[in-house]
Amino acid sequence: MSEAQVKLLGTRPEFPPLLAVEGVKVSYGAIQALRGVTLTVGKGEVVALIGANGAGKTSTLRAVSGMLKPVGGRISFSGEDITGRKAHQLVPKGMAHAPEGRGIFPNLTVLENLELGAYLRNDADGIAADMEKSYVLFPRLKDRRKQLAGTLSGGEQQMLAIARALLSRPTLLLLDEPSLGLAPQVTETIFRNLRDVNAAGVSILLVEQNAHLALNFAHYGYVLETGEVVMAGAGRALLDSPEIRKAYLGE
Repeated sequence: MSEAQVKLLGTRPEFPPLLAVEGVKVSYGAIQALRGVTLTVGKGEVVALIGANGAGKTSTLRAVSGMLKPVGGRISFSGEDITGRKAHQLVPKGMAHAPEGRGIFPNLTVLENLELGAYLRNDADGIAADMEKSYVLFPRLKDRRKQLAGTLSGGEQQMLAIARALLSRPTLLLLDEPSLGLAPQVTETIFRNLRDVNAAGVSILLVEQNAHLALNFAHYGYVLETGEVVMAGAGRALLDSPEIRKAYLGE
């Protein structure tokens, strides 16, 4: 779908450019997962991707973070073309990805998982300070820092995945389904803390099954259907859209 065919709602807040995804295509063998996705994320902005299962949300994040190589299109980050770069090449540039399923190391302790988030850094004092920030953000992790990560609750594992990603000091944090399988109270805690992360200047590109939660949290949102962006707009404008309310909010 061309950009001209994407339905736009509301006015987008102005943020300096950070990430630009232009006509990106991704295939799994003969199956085309992304058919030319175009989106942007600004510095300090929260952008949400919503859509049904199989719409291409996770594939978009994986293409941006270097976990999948696009077969077409272009991705730029901080003004640099990063199309096809591997994930380990993007972390030092300021990108971190907390994937769906959390991706923690269950047989390592909480502390060891966090230390892996800072494995490319050599500023010991800075790492120690950021570790303390993680414990302020998620106090449960401090209480369980010597515990094996695999023994944590689902909510605690999600907190660990986010904290580990933040220890790389990203300017852009990619989050894939952070509320999946969590109790509402735990989800509320995580998103409250993510607001603090964003307020500190970290941009967030979010995939979230809970459309109401995502659009309330985001400055801007994109709606994906079968690998294409079909609608975009300010978070509140999308939330107020009858089409969105019917398709994703059960109204």
